[in-house]
Amino acid sequence: MDADRKQPEEPKVLAFCCMYCAYAAADMAGSMRLTYPPNVEIILVPCTGRVEIHHILEALENGADGVCVAGCEEGSCHFSVGNLKAKKRVAYVKTLLEELGIDPDRVEMFHISASQGPLFAKVASEMTENIRRLGILKWNKQRG
Repeated sequence: MDADRKQPEEPKVLAFCCMYCAYAAADMAGSMRLTYPPNVEIILVPCTGRVEIHHILEALENGADGVCVAGCEEGSCHFSVGNLKAKKRVAYVKTLLEELGIDPDRVEMFHISASQGPLFAKVASEMTENIRRLGILKWNKQRG
């Protein structure tokens, strides 16, 4: 392989994970030695209901090529309706992105219980593949 040849840039995916379910599922995936792409950066949040619209947009603006919000299963939020609020916010961000000419599939909401380590690994892999297909987001500040 030519030393001058540049490897294709990998997409950056930011995952806001609630501490009670999605983060626990990510931890379980690690304990089970399941693999998912290393370019998925997990941000621990107390509840996905704490993820505001501006957090998602700032993540994209500051270098993420995709953002997923992963929380408790619907109806099982530890803070009653936090994950339902997050679901509405993610839907709103998708509409904003579409209006800006950015593929709304760069942002997704997932519902994962704490015992679903394999599902977390699958979702992280699928999200990365989807973002890889969409390409690097040229909109953000970090990459120009």
